[in-house]
Amino acid sequence: MTYFILSLLALSAELQCHVNAFSVSPSNTRTFQLTAATIDDGDTWQGEGEKLPVYSKSIPFLRRPKHLDGSLAGDVSFDPLGFATSKEQLIEYREAEIKHSRLAMLAAVGWPISELLDRSIAFKFDLEPILDVNNRVPSLFNGGLEKVSPVWWGFCFGLAASIDLYGVQRARTLDPSTYSPGDLNFDPMGLYPKDQKGRRQMQLAEIKHGRLAMLAVTAFAVQEYVSSIGIIDETPIFFRPFSTVESVLETIANSSV
Repeated sequence: MTYFILSLLALSAELQCHVNAFSVSPSNTRTFQLTAATIDDGDTWQGEGEKLPVYSKSIPFLRRPKHLDGSLAGDVSFDPLGFATSKEQLIEYREAEIKHSRLAMLAAVGWPISELLDRSIAFKFDLEPILDVNNRVPSLFNGGLEKVSPVWWGFCFGLAASIDLYGVQRARTLDPSTYSPGDLNFDPMGLYPKDQKGRRQMQLAEIKHGRLAMLAVTAFAVQEYVSSIGIIDETPIFFRPFSTVESVLETIANSSV
């Protein structure tokens, strides 16, 4: 939960930094020797010998945290509570953020798909649907987690543990100067760029999408708990666009008669 809160705050700061970045005086900069190809605000490319601001880009009246030097994609110099007390701890937080981001991106896609397809798949295989009477998926707020097969829980936990152990072993064996947090050497389609700048842009895209996904999944859970309606039923235009448009057109046609 701590990692989610940090990511939530970082995402808010990232949005704010685009508004406030120009409020920092040009004199409030100091030259730092950086490794080649670092990023200062998550979007702007910065090379060796470039200047980093003394003050945070996301919160201009606070000094930039010591260890947030722009070397990680998506770094907007936001750590007002000082959680990252060392570079090693910062890397650990980024590792956790990447893991939660990837799980959240899978969940953000899987949540509405399960609400769309669960009943039809269950009926086809003569199984009991796990959706409740309001077409809501099982969750901590909605309940119903006991409906999920223990075999499936075991498979998911086993797979997650295996991937995590592999990632830990890989992080310990690679050169720290070349290792990137979350790097599992998994790219079967060859989408990861070969050049350093392209890789940083890919890392930036992943962390931004991951932070947004963590917010989205949390919003799914809260929305269904408060409204007692599945997200695909509450916002059908996003998940059943054709039937929704058809229904609207029929309503308009009937009202004009």
